[in-house]
Amino acid sequence: MRILVTAIVSKRPKSFAIELACGSEEGADVALRLEVQFPGRTIARNAMLGGQWGADETSVPYFPFTPGQPFKCELLCEHERFRVTVDQQNLCGFCHRLQPLHSINSVRVRGDLRLTKVT
Repeated sequence: MRILVTAIVSKRPKSFAIELACGSEEGADVALRLEVQFPGRTIARNAMLGGQWGADETSVPYFPFTPGQPFKCELLCEHERFRVTVDQQNLCGFCHRLQPLHSINSVRVRGDLRLTKVT
């Protein structure tokens, strides 16, 4: 599975999130949540299983998002983890917490950005 999200960050962003979920309703399991916070320049990854969020993972080598600028974020599902790239540069990984992976059927994008394409 490969998801490519193309968007433009708002000019005065606070945050945005991209989620791979098991359904579109609130409370559905989330296999990966990538949450970008501009005030602290943090990028957190997490999963929600059975209504409970796990521990955030926040270590990243750089902060690739700029207010008012476009980006391409690729979420690639590998054997043991998701790999996240932004503008074709590796950003981070996130080991699978949710099984089975074939139950992922939704992409949610929300927050301070203008979505241009999801493929």
